[in-house]
Amino acid sequence: MQDLIKKAGKVKLLIMDVDGILSNGQIIYDADGIETKAFSVQDGVGVKSLARYGILTAIITGRSSAMVNKRAAEMGVNYVIQGRDDKLVALTELLSTIDKSLNISVADCAYMGDDLPDIKAMQSVGFAATVPNAHSEVINRSDMVTTRAGGYGAVREVCDLILKGHGYYKDFIAHHTLPHSSLGSAQDNLS
Repeated sequence: MQDLIKKAGKVKLLIMDVDGILSNGQIIYDADGIETKAFSVQDGVGVKSLARYGILTAIITGRSSAMVNKRAAEMGVNYVIQGRDDKLVALTELLSTIDKSLNISVADCAYMGDDLPDIKAMQSVGFAATVPNAHSEVINRSDMVTTRAGGYGAVREVCDLILKGHGYYKDFIAHHTLPHSSLGSAQDNLS
């Protein structure tokens, strides 16, 4: 696990697929043919936590959807690329558009994908992660397989690991908790 945390500590940019990673992979159409997806709130907290510490995020997805733009904006995702079947080409193009002063190379990237179109991009980055229900070929080429499925907190697991690798996790948790010494007085106030 320490090797995984160390590897995650080098990540400057987390790139995520949507279907099967940020969502559960199901595409639901209503009676009017409008597509809907469900996203995990926990994943959103994880993505926002990375931004808090200056770690960039991106979405590269093969499909195009207005709801992806909406969710990306809510989470503060820095870059969104939709409608791209060749994820490696999209990744290369993304890196060419990022400010050179940030000094982000492909080795500084993490990529979360779950199916065959993601493999080349995952093989090219410094840290590759997937979900337990991913295609077996993706699992075989991943540094990390989350315990949670896509759309159910898998991205959050990777975000937490990246924070641990950078040494920010305890600070992040402290931001959301009361100091240990004030726990007794806070509990007394609730009684």
